[in-house]
Amino acid sequence: MVITKNNAWQLLCQHVQAESLRKHCLAVSAAMASDAQKYNGNVEIWRITGLLHDFDYEKFPDKHPFAGVEILKQQNYPDEIIQAILGHATYSGVARETQMAKCLFAVDELCGFVMACAYVRPTKLEGLELKSVKKRLKEKSFAAKINRAEIAQGIAELGVPEDEHIALVIKAMQGISLDLGFA
Repeated sequence: MVITKNNAWQLLCQHVQAESLRKHCLAVSAAMASDAQKYNGNVEIWRITGLLHDFDYEKFPDKHPFAGVEILKQQNYPDEIIQAILGHATYSGVARETQMAKCLFAVDELCGFVMACAYVRPTKLEGLELKSVKKRLKEKSFAAKINRAEIAQGIAELGVPEDEHIALVIKAMQGISLDLGFA
């Protein structure tokens, strides 16, 4: 099987019915594509990795990401994708050794947080600024289930300024705002 964004999307849709989880995967995919451009990675592979990182969560929440990885192995997905997906779950015990794996970990929770910031704004993602996201990050009660420690850890592992990373994710998500349901 040839690994393409279209094949990955079909696999995601086979396993994920919840629109919110599909949108999250699209947001992570967009952020990963932006990171691939920044770090000279393979944009298509990075985009697919972001798209599939949580595809097993709905059906196998207690076995995530291990159940998904088994499906990907059966379909001959490359090891670099599999290792990155395993590494995005801190409890997997898999180290994030590649730039792609570090980026996946660094964008995952942050994409969820940026999405939460957009939902409470009248203009949604349009005009969302870095300072607004940073202000909300300090509000413990806002999007309380999002792991801020993992956001900080991901940025630290990348070794980039926080502002630079958050701005990249915002811009990536703004680029697909219609796909994310923000008209």
